[in-house]
Amino acid sequence: MPIRTSETEIKHLVIAWLAIAFAFTVLIKRWMPLGSELNVLEIFILSSVTVGSAFIFHELLHKFVAQRYGSWSEFRMEPKMLLLAVIFPLLAPFIFAAPGAVMIFNPYLTREENGKISLAGPMMNVILAFLFFTLFLLVPSGIFGWIGKFGLVINAWLAVFNLIPVSVLDGRKVLAWDRRVYGVALGMAISMLVMSMIFT
Repeated sequence: MPIRTSETEIKHLVIAWLAIAFAFTVLIKRWMPLGSELNVLEIFILSSVTVGSAFIFHELLHKFVAQRYGSWSEFRMEPKMLLLAVIFPLLAPFIFAAPGAVMIFNPYLTREENGKISLAGPMMNVILAFLFFTLFLLVPSGIFGWIGKFGLVINAWLAVFNLIPVSVLDGRKVLAWDRRVYGVALGMAISMLVMSMIFT
């Protein structure tokens, strides 16, 4: 099945990606020790490749799986949340990042289909965490080493956080669909998180 998109979605994806990358660039440069080791351009590249890809690919996997089940699905940024993400690191050493979400419409989705759509995002972060970890092992120093470490940490945390089975988070729908699948997915995410703590 071909992937369906629109000019609006592409525009929203690009804006969200750049805004998140900028926000984390400010956070790292102003408040983190890494900010003194890399210049602004290097930090922006690091943020774009790690945090930007973590958020956007997470959402795109929701979209792709939803479309596989015949749903209309497109990413939409959340302008107010993006603005807060940019403002917070200017004032304090933390960030609240919620760049947007994939809007899905299909009144006939089953619990299993909903569970698989929800599972796709966190599993994308697990895969990305593993890839960044591999990069770190291959190139442990310099800008690529930092990208590997930061990408591992960000994706591991995002995977675990989104699998918390409450509210609008992905974990709630995955757990409602299949407890065993949820347990395996959570175990994989926690394993990557532990790995990130050991190696960073």
